[in-house]
Amino acid sequence: MRYLDFLDLGYEPGESDLVCAFYIEPEGMSIEEAAGGVAAESSIGTWTEVGTERPYVRGLAARVFRIEGNRVEIAYPIELFEPGNMPNILSSIAGNIFGLRAIGNIRLNDVRFPRGLLEGFKGPRYGIGGIREILRVRDRPLLGTIIKPKLGLRAEDHARVAYEAWVGGCDIVKDDENLSGQSFNPFEERLLRTLEARDRAEEETGERKAYMVNITAETERMLERAELVLRHGGEYAMVDALTCGFAALQTLRERDLGLAIHAHRAGHAALTRNPRHGISMRVLAKVLRIVGVDQLHVGTVVGKMFESREEVAGNCEALKGEMGHLKPAMPVASGGLHPALVPALLEFFGRDVVIQAGGGIHGHPGGTADGARAMRQAIEAAMLGIPLEEYARSHAELGAALRAWGRP
Repeated sequence: MRYLDFLDLGYEPGESDLVCAFYIEPEGMSIEEAAGGVAAESSIGTWTEVGTERPYVRGLAARVFRIEGNRVEIAYPIELFEPGNMPNILSSIAGNIFGLRAIGNIRLNDVRFPRGLLEGFKGPRYGIGGIREILRVRDRPLLGTIIKPKLGLRAEDHARVAYEAWVGGCDIVKDDENLSGQSFNPFEERLLRTLEARDRAEEETGERKAYMVNITAETERMLERAELVLRHGGEYAMVDALTCGFAALQTLRERDLGLAIHAHRAGHAALTRNPRHGISMRVLAKVLRIVGVDQLHVGTVVGKMFESREEVAGNCEALKGEMGHLKPAMPVASGGLHPALVPALLEFFGRDVVIQAGGGIHGHPGGTADGARAMRQAIEAAMLGIPLEEYARSHAELGAALRAWGRP
């Protein structure tokens, strides 16, 4: 089959088809031939006709069914993919096509996964509803923080910072993406000390608290760490999802250890930042939800991250939209957040979000506990519809935060 043989502009995708939306910039050929090349190279074709083809193979060809400018949609028969095998799926639809010489830029913007493929995956164990049950917080956004500085603290100081954040009002404390099991802060010591601090904070506040320790490592070691978390009474684990890999993450989920999985998206911008090339965060969010994460960083709209309002909305929809039997996953807003930004966050995300602030808590003039109090006060004010400056008149921690980082 030649590249143009993969065009079928009158085709209507069936319910069992996997459908991809691409942006394609061809080099030295028409958009039609380039689109056909993508369909060919990601399904049954290659650059030239081959004598090994058999008539029955053509029924498995991907079909280019829509071309609008540089936007191309391609339908793939479900038979092309092994059930329950995400690496196989991605090696097809997001594999060699990125290296084609005749394609200047190509970006995978979206994927519609058919129910027949979704049935091979467990998806989130807990999702939004289950996370709320774990923390017993049912009517407001969850508040989290990241231990700062992200590297360098010894285990005892790490646990102390976590304790201060919890007693100040954080529901969740998490490691940052590059803290693992370094000599200055060994994994097991950090886990034990921080869970002890969690227990003390729960006793003092009467609230449930969660620690998301970063278990990212080689797959077998990651599983050992997950089991250690479980043995010592932890309920959450954090994984650097992209650097760890989709297959390793799926293995963790398939073990059904009972832990909620928080996915950090470290490294995603290498794939997602260029609007003309790579893979959108929306696609990555869908894939991570399918393989089993319970919550995922999606961007902030405000703060220090680069994504647009439209992109972050798409990421949230990928986590919460209808996908067969899969539970909705919890979006996490993180990156340059502080109390003055809370009303805008709630307006955009609603209540089903983890608002996660690092410097915006630990950089508070009064310290970590006051920083956590200020964030909780900002959430309270926003939910009551009270302007932050007005609420700050009777809430000193919020007032100090607004003076430090600006008013809304």
